[in-house]
Amino acid sequence: MATILCIATYLKGEAFLEDCHRQGANVLLLTSDTLVNAAWPRDAIREIKSIPRIATDADIRRAVADLFRRYHVDRIAALDDFDVELGAMLREYFQMPGFGRTVASRFRDKLTMRRQAKRAGLRVPEFSAVFNDHEVREWAGRVPAPWVLKPRSSAAATGIRKIATPEGLMPALDAAGDERPACLIEQFVSGDVAHVDSIVRHGKVVFAVASKYGRPPMQIAHDGGVFVTRRLASTDPRASALLEANDRLLRGFELQNGVSHTEFILSEGGVTFLETSARVGGAYIVDVVEAATGVNLWREWARLELAGEDGAYDLPPVADTAAGIALCLARQERPDLSGYDDVEIVKRIPKAHHAGLIVRSPDYARVESLLDSYTQRFAADFLATMPAPERPVE
Repeated sequence: MATILCIATYLKGEAFLEDCHRQGANVLLLTSDTLVNAAWPRDAIREIKSIPRIATDADIRRAVADLFRRYHVDRIAALDDFDVELGAMLREYFQMPGFGRTVASRFRDKLTMRRQAKRAGLRVPEFSAVFNDHEVREWAGRVPAPWVLKPRSSAAATGIRKIATPEGLMPALDAAGDERPACLIEQFVSGDVAHVDSIVRHGKVVFAVASKYGRPPMQIAHDGGVFVTRRLASTDPRASALLEANDRLLRGFELQNGVSHTEFILSEGGVTFLETSARVGGAYIVDVVEAATGVNLWREWARLELAGEDGAYDLPPVADTAAGIALCLARQERPDLSGYDDVEIVKRIPKAHHAGLIVRSPDYARVESLLDSYTQRFAADFLATMPAPERPVE
């Protein structure tokens, strides 16, 4: 019986934990002390070990060493963006299989990401580190505004600031204070934002689905609105271009086994890399991918981890169907979605103060039409807004 140590310092990955247990593994969970009493699937977990939200690497190693004394741990899986580097550190320290800190930095540090993507031959926005005033001013003198100042290691749109004019650059850097070296600046590239969700086995992308957001996630996070994404048809030239770019990226980043959620910008200039991650996509993207293909990325990731480097792994049958989601913050704690009764609805999002529907159809135009309709109706029936968080929320 394999034993897997799962790291989740945010409430995420319950399906992964459950599937590891279903496959017969001993499941250990390392989480934050603020989440010990959260709604984890406790029947699937052998032991929960907590660490302080702010803990040094040495503190974490000591806590995990206690588990290693009592269990023969076979795998370490980091379930959220913010746990990827922690998982890599622990793999190196305890000499476990899987990627270490060099590969982890490519999926977490946006400055490393851009440099590695550029080396892999992908188009990337013009970007710069912000360590040195002279170099930043030289960069700003040749790269037209607007620009985006980003934390190098945050997820989604957390902490991102758009800078519209050259006059706003240095005040924004000054406002970052001691966190300035942990940021980068890049040119804002307009266009549609798309994403590719993948499974990688032995360094090869064995499953990938290309999708396109409605409005860019950064715009939704900062301005509010209805979040929409939908699968692109496999015959769509944009899907082909996205899948080719994604394959090149993940080979260049040297991900050997795992899952990835990668975002690109679609513009007249082609496909531009935006960012990537070694985890499943958030905002119920896992559910949309499953509705469209029958493949549950949490479940397949669990199967990959337990198969290890030498075990057998085969994809389940993959469907070719259109699917998408409309999702928004709601004024009501339990929004009434009973008036939405289209036969294409396959899931209603059961989350407080959220209205959300996932739809599926063999007709891509029908999915597009439904999502357009829901975007308008949600805005009238439910939509609430709140400021984008400066830090991630547990």
